[in-house]
Amino acid sequence: MNIFRLAGDMTHLFSVLVLLLKIHTIKSCAGISLKTQELYAIVFATRYLDIFTNYISLYNTIMKLIFLGSSFSIVWYMRRHKIVRRSYDKDQDTFRHYFLMLPCLILALIINEKFTFREVMWAFSLYLEAVAILPQLVLLQRTRNIDNLTGQYVFLLGAYRAFYILNWIYRYFTEEHFVHWITWIAGLVQTLLYADFFYYYFQSWKNNVKLQLPA
Repeated sequence: MNIFRLAGDMTHLFSVLVLLLKIHTIKSCAGISLKTQELYAIVFATRYLDIFTNYISLYNTIMKLIFLGSSFSIVWYMRRHKIVRRSYDKDQDTFRHYFLMLPCLILALIINEKFTFREVMWAFSLYLEAVAILPQLVLLQRTRNIDNLTGQYVFLLGAYRAFYILNWIYRYFTEEHFVHWITWIAGLVQTLLYADFFYYYFQSWKNNVKLQLPA
């Protein structure tokens, strides 16, 4: 554990807490893509298949449980909660997210660290996470009405992966044989997808105006 890894974990955790705060307190999921949340639920379900068979640390297990529980809770709120689901804009959230899954699965079958079910699913989760934010970004571009909590949620998600890239750079120079090309490339692609959002987020913060993305 180093400061960059810890910062990444905490930023990721804060992003989830911000989204849950919005949904649970305000009883609204306006501006949030259910498609992205479903993809994240699949990401965590396939990545943490070893949660009860491969113990690393109490911290690691707790974080896995938090991300698993929160991702499925958010999907449940948006699909089933009698008040929250009314604020979901399904007419705008039309990105065909399931079409992202097949290419990611094929890529995982071809490019993985070891051809076993668990390792293929681990690679699949990395590839899918890299593009899971796309439905959310498309929804924000369509609605152009981004409230503060939604903007903070997306920003924290992007910042989490950026911190992880710093963590990988740090470990590359401080640990022998630390090379994970699959993780690095997927993480870089994921961070690049946020570049446009980061630009407009910082512009809105600098100019103290409401965040809007170009159509």
